[in-house]
Amino acid sequence: MKTTLISTVAVIALLAVYAFNNPRPDFTTDKPEGIQFLRGSWDEALQLAKKENKLIFLDIYATWCGPCKRLKEYTFSNKEVANFYNANFINITLDGEQDEGAALASRYGLTGYPSLLFIYAKGNLIQLTSGYMDPAQLLQTGKSVSK
Repeated sequence: MKTTLISTVAVIALLAVYAFNNPRPDFTTDKPEGIQFLRGSWDEALQLAKKENKLIFLDIYATWCGPCKRLKEYTFSNKEVANFYNANFINITLDGEQDEGAALASRYGLTGYPSLLFIYAKGNLIQLTSGYMDPAQLLQTGKSVSK
């Protein structure tokens, strides 16, 4: 009986940790204080980058991906990160398993999610990173790329 009780408590604790670490963000909207992603096409992002003389920050995610969810919930919503990225990049986010996102994942040879790409306005890749980044890491990466 004691072993069953301990096992039950352990399972409940693991489920609580899992639920806390796996948020359920809405990938179709942005938090007001966070990075504001263009809700248009890839061609629109390229044209806007040319017009504003900015680089493109492209987030390619999968809706089932735990690190993608944490990136959206905790990193992209960070005010300091958002201020920098909104001022210096054309930001676009696409589902890597749908339409344009899948085509771009193939074009740039992506092998996992999340994939964070920094791209010139003509579509040439500058830098590709993958996996979760906390706000400080993403900020540092953006500053390094924008120099």
